[in-house]
Amino acid sequence: MTTGLRKTWDEWAGAVPRLARSSTLEPCEDLAAAATRLARAALADQYMVYEAAAGVWHFAAGSAESLTAHAAGITARAAGRTWTSPTGDRPLTAFADALGALSAARGARDGGRHFYGWGAFELAHLLHADPAAAGDGPLLHALIPSVEVTLTGDRTVIRAVDEAWLRKVSDLLAEPTTQDLPPDGTTPEVSERIIAAGTDAYGSAVSRTVEDIRAGLLEKAVVSRKVPLPAAPPVDFPATYLTGRRANTPARSYLLDLGGYRAAGFSPETVLEVGEDGRVSTQPLAGTRAHGTDPTENERLRTELLTDPKEVHEHAVSVRLAWDEMTAVCRPGSVTVEEFMAVRPRGSVQHLASRVTGRLRPDAGPWDAFSSIFPAITATGVPKRSALHALARHEEGPRGLYGGAVFRGSTGGALDAALVLRTLIGEGEETWLRAGAGVTAQSVPERETEETCEKLRSVAPHLRFAMQ
Repeated sequence: MTTGLRKTWDEWAGAVPRLARSSTLEPCEDLAAAATRLARAALADQYMVYEAAAGVWHFAAGSAESLTAHAAGITARAAGRTWTSPTGDRPLTAFADALGALSAARGARDGGRHFYGWGAFELAHLLHADPAAAGDGPLLHALIPSVEVTLTGDRTVIRAVDEAWLRKVSDLLAEPTTQDLPPDGTTPEVSERIIAAGTDAYGSAVSRTVEDIRAGLLEKAVVSRKVPLPAAPPVDFPATYLTGRRANTPARSYLLDLGGYRAAGFSPETVLEVGEDGRVSTQPLAGTRAHGTDPTENERLRTELLTDPKEVHEHAVSVRLAWDEMTAVCRPGSVTVEEFMAVRPRGSVQHLASRVTGRLRPDAGPWDAFSSIFPAITATGVPKRSALHALARHEEGPRGLYGGAVFRGSTGGALDAALVLRTLIGEGEETWLRAGAGVTAQSVPERETEETCEKLRSVAPHLRFAMQ
């Protein structure tokens, strides 16, 4: 990194206030409800709820300190000031350098800082395909919070920049937990109408993708369809999140209003998980069947999933590519498949699931791993570059947040990134759902269309609307 760029990021990092105040409270009775209440309180114009592994919820808020990367540059904001720097076609490098400066400026004094953010799917074009296709919109956004709350079954820990933030959050958590939700959710009939929108066009996109695959252009592509939602009445994101979380079994969940996107999601898998000790893993899920309330039918579909040649092939090629991408950033001999073709229930569907792990090379960090693995194979295809070109041909418009990542990380080197699937998304006046299916040479349009419907049922029935 050049001296001038280092000076820019050091100056920005030095303007980010420390989380100098902390408080430990008794555990909340309902962690999901407590986190949702903090989000609904509008403490700041940017926030995120992030449910990590093992029943731990995090809440972060505050808008004064942030990083935003575009294809050609990165912008940092802190203490009412703005710093910008051109980065050519390598925003992840500048992003990592800026966060590294934050670590150097703050880590030794206050035990490191956490950041929360998202990566748009179009970042993939910059990393793996055609930089011009990345567009001119934001590709990465991260918040360095003014207040951070960690909710577990044992305790609640609040860290804040000052006493005012600490008191505000403590008072909110002291309020009685309410289970009330807006009464006007979707009826089953409305939910199914939402899910069925655009299925004919999607079947045609699947057919065209199968033709590409049989012509030898690629091996697999995850083709998706967008389902717009009506503007009125507006969707209540916090209520949808709380309702949907109680009906889903996600690997990660999140609720955010951050960097221009609103989202409430129940991610079935992680893009990657990096520990401060350098251990890295990715969790490809590919191969799908419905999962409902009848145990006998669920078991029948589970057996069918494990023996379906198309589903097994789709999963195997995903694991193979995950192995290759991990090998690119890990110590020689450290990459292994810890789990192969387990079946994981994820809300309204069940998936074939594997986990590939390794140890980062000494010269590689979490953002090197992110650059290699993002976007998840299970949201793009194989080979990744060819799949990105196929998706550009067969999908309408950019994906934005869908198929990207929502993440929480630390300046000490940890990064936990959830794949953005099974998610309600909003930007500006628009709100939508989106779902896709892995298309291979064996794909049948009717089956891939039904798979998108099965996935949409993880979110659509749980939509809640703001009271007028």
